[in-house]
Amino acid sequence: MSGENVSLMFKLYCLTVMTLVAATYTVVLRYTRTISSGDMYFSTTAVCLAEVIKLILSTGMLARESGSPRKLLNVIKEHVFCNPRGLLKLSVPSVVYAIQNNMIFRALSNLDAAVYQVTYQLKIPCTAVCMVVMLSRSLSKRQWFAIFMLCAGVSLVQWKPVDSAKVQIEQNPVHGFMAIIIAVFCSGFAGVYFEMVLKSSDTSLWVRNIQMYLSGIAITFMGMLVTDGEKVMEKGFFFGYTPWVCFVVFLASVGGLYTSIVVKYTDNIMKGFSAAAAIVLSTVASVILFGLHITTTFISGAALVCLSIYLYGLPKHEASTVSRERLTAANPGSKQNLVTV
Repeated sequence: MSGENVSLMFKLYCLTVMTLVAATYTVVLRYTRTISSGDMYFSTTAVCLAEVIKLILSTGMLARESGSPRKLLNVIKEHVFCNPRGLLKLSVPSVVYAIQNNMIFRALSNLDAAVYQVTYQLKIPCTAVCMVVMLSRSLSKRQWFAIFMLCAGVSLVQWKPVDSAKVQIEQNPVHGFMAIIIAVFCSGFAGVYFEMVLKSSDTSLWVRNIQMYLSGIAITFMGMLVTDGEKVMEKGFFFGYTPWVCFVVFLASVGGLYTSIVVKYTDNIMKGFSAAAAIVLSTVASVILFGLHITTTFISGAALVCLSIYLYGLPKHEASTVSRERLTAANPGSKQNLVTV
């Protein structure tokens, strides 16, 4: 696989940058949506603009990889304009993520916030199951334990006291749980599907990104028209934009590119651990910047997240297997004399 051709230091670098970018993005996004003064920008335009920037950055990286404008044009023509099958293949995760976002909205409308926070973390083990089924991965018992520990840790980190105020709309818990199940499955399937596409051929990562972001732009643009179309037409696409909002869009774009790199050269489970670490870091930053109070549940959750990352990253103990293989190779006729180390 392509992931075997890069060094461990490169993988650690990508995971670290992705974690820091995600943590910074969360903090700055919170600032622009809750604290920053001035006109509120449309989140749908920011999401759409981020997809456009991702496409531009991916094209720039592909140009650098191609080496010349002529080769770049040939690659784009071959894999984008003359390859509708490839575009359709990469539109699948974009459509699934759109369904996921819609299901999250339905779940939040029909479930208490605390119930949602806990149940939505099932996306972590769901991703692991999808990897085992779709990519034929094998995970040790210790790694499965670490995954469920991460799930519990993230739930505790994000836990908030139940609001005693009465809900203003009628909730349907059955519809809420059905929506959260669909959202969890969509999250796991889309991530693993994208990883499968990236690793199933030698097609450039940047070509795959271009294919996916083209469909992403179309879907987010339609979402913007449906949600805020009239307001955007009235006030303008960049209404409410400030330097901080531009920084949010930039972080979303860079974070998206590093996410694809991490998926390409590691896997979706490592992406999940990175996202969990980003949640912890952003919460700590919120304590410093916004005066958020740290609770015992947060400390417990952060400890579980750190411990799960450590457990998952421990090397597998394969000494006995290696020893048996070496002895068998040296003396094929004496398998009955092998002693397990």
